[in-house]
Amino acid sequence: MKLEKKQDLQQKRRWRVRGKVVGSADRPRLSVCFTNKHIYAQVIDDKKGITLCSLCSTSKELNGQKVLANKAGAVLLGKALGAKMKAANISAVVFDRGSRKYHGCVQSFADAVRENGINF
Repeated sequence: MKLEKKQDLQQKRRWRVRGKVVGSADRPRLSVCFTNKHIYAQVIDDKKGITLCSLCSTSKELNGQKVLANKAGAVLLGKALGAKMKAANISAVVFDRGSRKYHGCVQSFADAVRENGINF
């Protein structure tokens, strides 16, 4: 019962954020998902329904670096994704934090992406 209530509240937060955040060709949506073990991030054009670029903590593009789902891992993944976005000529995004607060790992990830000159 308690777990169901928690999941319901989490889903409501997720819908509330997604209702306000829409990606376009000019400003695609940067979606980030943290699980207990991994971090997943993708840049999505919602108008066309396509993923422009993506990266996760298990990607081979990270050159064998061990990326955990903590602040340090969020910084590593954020820097790598920012560089990948620069290579794909993406300079501005809207940030979809899902159901998580803009705090801790989410904030570290966002700051690391901003270091590469990505605006949001």
